[in-house]
Amino acid sequence: MVELTRTNDPVLLSWLVAALAEVRIEAVVLDAHTSVMEGSISAIPRRLMVDDPDLARARRILAEAEALGRSSEH
Repeated sequence: MVELTRTNDPVLLSWLVAALAEVRIEAVVLDAHTSVMEGSISAIPRRLMVDDPDLARARRILAEAEALGRSSEH
């Protein structure tokens, strides 16, 4: 597995896992327990991992999420 993204944003992670599942890309969130244990200081981001063959498609979905996030800020 390879890292798709690293973030402390639980909403983004949840959205990405659901969006990837819709197109049958398995995603695994690493460091979730460690991130929760460290409290609210956000020192340890969570990593979202996908299988190597799915990385290109997963990156397109991530780019879509980032574009949606930027457009909602305006």
